[in-house]
Amino acid sequence: MNGHIGLIHSILPATVDLHVTIPESHPSAANLGSERVGSGTIVDSDGYILTVHYVTVGASSITATLPDGEQYPAQVAGQDQETGLSLVKISAQDLPHLKLAPADSVALGQPVLMIASSGQVGRRVSGGYVSSMEPYDGQWEYMIDKTIRVTAFNPGFGGGTLANFHGELIGVVSCVVPNGPAAKFGLKQGDIILTVEKREIRSRQELYQEMWKKRPGERISFKILRDDQSFDLDVVGGDRADRYRS
Repeated sequence: MNGHIGLIHSILPATVDLHVTIPESHPSAANLGSERVGSGTIVDSDGYILTVHYVTVGASSITATLPDGEQYPAQVAGQDQETGLSLVKISAQDLPHLKLAPADSVALGQPVLMIASSGQVGRRVSGGYVSSMEPYDGQWEYMIDKTIRVTAFNPGFGGGTLANFHGELIGVVSCVVPNGPAAKFGLKQGDIILTVEKREIRSRQELYQEMWKKRPGERISFKILRDDQSFDLDVVGGDRADRYRS
């Protein structure tokens, strides 16, 4: 890592610490907390910061701190639950920022750097290599077509910078945060879903694909195995975004 001190110092000015306050009444506060900290990357000289969705969802106030200690109030400019990304805006100009790497430039075995906040002006660095680029699905009804997995450990708060050795942004560091299932419909932990709409389910990806064929408010039929007994269960689908809509 010592041979890349110059590269690290060229990236550091574009990294940001985020402190986020969420009302206790917001649906996300129960399992994500009402006080959150995160990292971000300035991607535009006019103050646009890229981070992860779970840090900013439901935010009532956001404070962005640059590495030199300068602080700015920030606002959410855009959020995308499908990709898990959030764009935050501060009122500033001529800021150091990272360019986005070409989408097809990431390759297996490619060396990368992670830089994340460890406090207002604290930053930590981790180095590694791209180990896989595969789809990902999570237990909180989340699926993405392509992820970049690396051998580096996450050195700080979620939302940090994942950069190539040209100093370009290739990704946003995300931690896994669950978003509990709708148990009110009768599903319980340990249940095995056999079919959805009479289609056999063999993976979580297949489960999501079948459920997402239905619109919010439509009824979805499941066949469930519980304690060696199978039974049918109807669930009224909802909008995933509505659960945490601010």
